[in-house]
Amino acid sequence: MTEMTSYMIGIERTKLPPSILINTQLLSRLRNSSALIWPTALILAMLVPVIGESQTPQLPSDTTGAYTLRMDGTMVILNATVVDSYDSVVSGLNESDFQIYEDGVRQQIQHFSSEDIPVTVGILVDNSGSMRSTHTDSIVAALAFARTSNPHDQMFVVNFGEHASLGLPADTPFTDRRDQLQLALSEVASDGQTALFDGLAVGLDHLKQGDREKKVLILISDGGDNASQHSFAELLDMAKRSGVMIYTIGIFNEMDGDRNPGVLRRLAMETGGEAFFPRSSNDIVHICEDVARRIRSQYTLSYIPTSAKHGERYRVIQVKASDPGQEQLSVRTRAGYSMPSEGTMSAAR
Repeated sequence: MTEMTSYMIGIERTKLPPSILINTQLLSRLRNSSALIWPTALILAMLVPVIGESQTPQLPSDTTGAYTLRMDGTMVILNATVVDSYDSVVSGLNESDFQIYEDGVRQQIQHFSSEDIPVTVGILVDNSGSMRSTHTDSIVAALAFARTSNPHDQMFVVNFGEHASLGLPADTPFTDRRDQLQLALSEVASDGQTALFDGLAVGLDHLKQGDREKKVLILISDGGDNASQHSFAELLDMAKRSGVMIYTIGIFNEMDGDRNPGVLRRLAMETGGEAFFPRSSNDIVHICEDVARRIRSQYTLSYIPTSAKHGERYRVIQVKASDPGQEQLSVRTRAGYSMPSEGTMSAAR
C-alpha cells in the first residue's frame, strides 16, 4: 500500500484567547526576578505540580489498536484543519461538508474521520547560543504543548545547537511521560552555533519509527542556521516528501541578529502546519496549547486519485469546506504531492 499524507498552507497567529492551564503569573515572577540565572531544572521542578494538574481528555477504552487507518490501494490521506474568518477552529463538520480537488478535478472521498487520534510528534528545541536568553521560555513552551496533547501521543525530543541529537535515552525512542520529556528538554545548555536544518533532518528521520498515522514536528527556534550540513533546499524537499506537518514557533529577543522568521514561515507553509510568533513570554504558553488543540481537532480524509498516471509530476490539492451556519471557512492542508513511480509503488505493495 502506498500512502501519501497531505496538508496545505498555515498562517501566523499572535492573538489568542486567555488560558488557565498554566500559571503564567508564576512564570512572570520567575522571569522578572532572577529567573535567567536560576537553574532550569529548578524552574521545571516548580512547574511540575502545575503541569500535572491539567485535565486531558481520555480516549474511549475501546479505541486500543484503532489508531492506524488501514486501506487497500493507492490512497492520498489528508489531515486538515478548518477555521472560520476569526481563525477559530471549526469542529462538528460531516463528510458531506467537504470537497477535494486534485489538479482541479473533484475527487471522491473514500474515508472521513473527525476523531482525536494519537500522533507521533517530535519537539525540536533550538539550544544554540542565540537562544540563551530565551531558553527557559522554549522549555516551558514545549512542556505546555506536551501537556495539552493527546495522552496517547508518541513523543520525542531533538535538541540542536552546533549539533543535533535525540533527547531521550537510546532505549526510549518515544514517550508519553511528561517527566521524561522534562529531562530530555532541560539537560542541554544553550551554546554555540545553530544547526537547525540538521535538527529537522534528525526529527524527520526519527518520525519513521513511529507507528501513528499522523506525524508532526514542533519547531521552537529563531529560524537562524549557520552550522548545518544540510542546505535549506535539501531539508525543504525532505519535509515535503515526508508528508509531515511542521508547526514553527519563533522566539526572538531584540538583540538576536541570527533570527530568520522567513525560514519558519516557509517550513510551515510548505508542510501544512502554521507559523506562530509570540509577542510576549506569556503568549508562548497559550500558542503551544493552541497548536496542540488544533492538531487534535483535525479532520482526516482520503481519496484514490482519478488520474492513474504515475511519475514524479507534482499534483496540486485543494480542499474546500462549507457549513450553512458559517459565512466563510478555510481549510489548511498540504498543497500537493508527487505521485510515486510504478517501481516505487510495486515495492511498497
